[in-house]
Amino acid sequence: MPRTARAIHLAARPEGRPDGSHFDLRETDLPDPAAGEVLVRVIWLSLDPYMRGRMDAGPSYADPVPVGGVMEGQTVGEVVASNAGGLSEGDIVTGFTGWTTHAVAKAETLRKLDPARAPVQAALGVLGMPGMTAWTGLTEIIGIREGETVVISAATGAVGTVAGQVAKARGCRVVGVAGGAEKCAWATDTLGYDACIDHHAHADGSAMARALAEAAPDGIDGYFENVAGKTLSGVIPNMAEFGRIALCGMVAWYNGKNLDQALPLPAVWRSILTRKLTVRGFIVMDHWDRFDAFLDEVAPMVAGGDLSYREDVTEGLENAPDAFLSMLEGGNFGKTLVRVGPDA
Repeated sequence: MPRTARAIHLAARPEGRPDGSHFDLRETDLPDPAAGEVLVRVIWLSLDPYMRGRMDAGPSYADPVPVGGVMEGQTVGEVVASNAGGLSEGDIVTGFTGWTTHAVAKAETLRKLDPARAPVQAALGVLGMPGMTAWTGLTEIIGIREGETVVISAATGAVGTVAGQVAKARGCRVVGVAGGAEKCAWATDTLGYDACIDHHAHADGSAMARALAEAAPDGIDGYFENVAGKTLSGVIPNMAEFGRIALCGMVAWYNGKNLDQALPLPAVWRSILTRKLTVRGFIVMDHWDRFDAFLDEVAPMVAGGDLSYREDVTEGLENAPDAFLSMLEGGNFGKTLVRVGPDA
């Protein structure tokens, strides 16, 4: 049984854009699993934009990672020692064990996976929290209806990829926004988006507004918000009456950047009033009781090859900080994963 683990710790809280100095790779001793616990060898680590918020000390919907603490994150791993009923050596599980090679965890905090159902890392992406986030935003928050026009920001990311395809499957016209011609081509040619706007090709919110007006001439009924910035500035003037916005993320503003691209609050407030919009923020963990309903719709799409997805894989835990920083700047293409160890 392994006696030590390597883990990425938060070395300091960033002010603005984080860099490598805010992370620290350390080796620590592993305790023996107590009653009800198992030792997990991590195979896959998920990197997600919400982790940037966990690096700050300000109030949020979850406690921040303490300085010196292991960075938070969901993983897939193999049980290598068990002191708990229901989980045995060799089982594949997922849970929030953090940026580490090994972890001792309570069995009740882990979910056992069936490797025959889908590649195990899908539990971190298309069949995990990102996929559930996409499904929740569309069905529970926006409440999409057949024939409506839906805009998905970060259209080729882990959340956007699923959101766009679910919306298409439900009969919507789907417009994506992504960063770069390659991503936009993949969105239309592979994911089935009706149109995709390259935000790199548009300098500001006004240019984005014109592009969105052309792609959605009847207005935007639903907007899945992942990024804010100039994309949001372009969307707001194009919302249809009684439009709905699901506020999931605002990665363009996470590091204190792009604030000059924001519409003035009075203009946003007026649009919400005069167009009778509904804007609702949501955290997917509040909707986890709907996870089985999500799997009932999306898992068959994955199994049948009706839902495409990409994985952006970095090898080695030591490279996780660089992969994370690149993702925050839009450098990923698909779901950002770190392969921490070999397959079971």
